[in-house]
This record gives sequence, structure tokens and C-alpha cells, in this order.
Amino acid sequence: MPFEFTSEVIAIVGVAGMIGWVLTTWIRVKNGYPLDGAWGQAVYPKSDAEAQERVGRLTRENAQLHAEMGSLKDRLAVVERIVTDGGYGLTAEIERLRDDRANGVPLRQRQAERS
Repeated sequence: MPFEFTSEVIAIVGVAGMIGWVLTTWIRVKNGYPLDGAWGQAVYPKSDAEAQERVGRLTRENAQLHAEMGSLKDRLAVVERIVTDGGYGLTAEIERLRDDRANGVPLRQRQAERS
């Protein structure tokens, strides 16, 4: 058999498993996920005043961003209404004519190009 389960291999696998368990536990605690107790129940890490303050700041920032997003949605609705309004085409045509006049294009040439 090319590969044998020697005591060194078993020790390496055991140490790697323990390191992996410690690493995943550390990551879960760092990110605020609950830990699993011996019987599978959730054990939450202790929360300190700094964590509570951070949650408060994030909650306030979230409320501000929601309010800003609401105002942006309102502004976007107004812009959409202006662009889809029939008068917008007339305004664009007037501006195009003003640009042509400023560039020195004669009225008859403009009318011939449109025909």
C-alpha cells in the first residue's frame, strides 16, 4: 500500500483539525456570530459598551442613508417626468436651433436638412 496511516500522519491531521476549529471559532466571534455550546445550543459572545455604541452608530447611519435614498428616488422621479414630458422635445428643438444660429447655419439650409 503506497500510503500508510502512521502516527505522524494521524498527529498532523489532528493538529490541523484543532487549528481549523480555533480559527473558525475566532472568525465567528470576531464577526458577532453565536458560538455552539457542547450540546448545540447558541452561546453568544459577551457584548461590551463599545459594541453597543458601534451598533448605535450603524443604526443611525443606516437611517440617514435610507432618508437620502428616499430623497434621491423622489428627485429621479421628477427628472423622469421632465424627460418623458412632451414639452421636453420642444425644448430640445429650440436649443438645437439656437446652437445652429450661433454656429452661423442659415435658416433655409436648416430647413432643407430637416426635409
